[in-house]
Amino acid sequence: MKSIIWFAQAAIFYLFTLFFAALPESLVRPAGKMLGKLGNILIFKRKQIAIDNIRQALPAMTKSANWRLPEQTPEQIADRMFENLGISLIETARLYHGCGVKIIDQIEFRGTEHFDKAIARGKGVTFLTGHCGNWELGALGLSHHFKSTVSVVARRQNSPYLNRMVEKMRQRYNNRIIYKDKAFKNMLSVFRKNGLVGLLVDQAVFPEDGALINFLGRKAWASKGPVVMARKAGAAILPTFIHREADRHVIEIYPELEFSGDNTDDGMTADVQLYSSAIENFIISHPYDWYWVHRRWKRAGQLIDDPTTNTSDTQ
Repeated sequence: MKSIIWFAQAAIFYLFTLFFAALPESLVRPAGKMLGKLGNILIFKRKQIAIDNIRQALPAMTKSANWRLPEQTPEQIADRMFENLGISLIETARLYHGCGVKIIDQIEFRGTEHFDKAIARGKGVTFLTGHCGNWELGALGLSHHFKSTVSVVARRQNSPYLNRMVEKMRQRYNNRIIYKDKAFKNMLSVFRKNGLVGLLVDQAVFPEDGALINFLGRKAWASKGPVVMARKAGAAILPTFIHREADRHVIEIYPELEFSGDNTDDGMTADVQLYSSAIENFIISHPYDWYWVHRRWKRAGQLIDDPTTNTSDTQ
């Protein structure tokens, strides 16, 4: 029965992608914004999570030197985020049907000198990012720009039919998928060949897999994985994010993160904080471009200045 449901879901999704792929380019953004507004209604619970996350993060964000927006309410930021997600969904549908070359060609790249320096070391590069902007387009754009396969670490979709659709789109534009169940071994293999890996690390993890760090004014669990991998393989880790500016996409590559190499618990926490701060700084600069609907602070949602420890799963 589950297989039938998955097949039906994939078939409906495919029909939607056909419709979106057939849209004139001039209608992509207006249609995407409408789709985002519809999402506001259909996934109301997720919108409320986003609004609550933004409301609790705003005090820390507005105090930062990276904050660039005029006064915004959580609802306004959430609305813009959903509009961007709607546009991204239509863009991704067009990518799936082979209409994405023009979208990819129009991406503006900044900071490529950091990549050139890192790849010259010969130990591979990790593009460390989060669910920012059109993150699927970001990975494809990196492969296209650097004319090299980017191996993207991803979780398998529950539906095998949807999983095959995602695989087809990524592979069409020279992405390779590394599934999380064998990620460490396969990433090491890529780095030995001076290859490229894309890694999304902005979601909550279980305490045994992470370090407790400060993130947008609250404590959060963040993965130790990128730090462990960097120490093991010696691969460069470059914070890399895609965001929207008016009607175009920008991929910005930041300087390589310099981890301490300190093997103590405090040293690991400091290194995890380092990469988490890079993601945090992006979000503060581009709050419309982050996927606020994740329960990012679950299991550790107390304020930084709160002396108590809250291990409940309420956020």
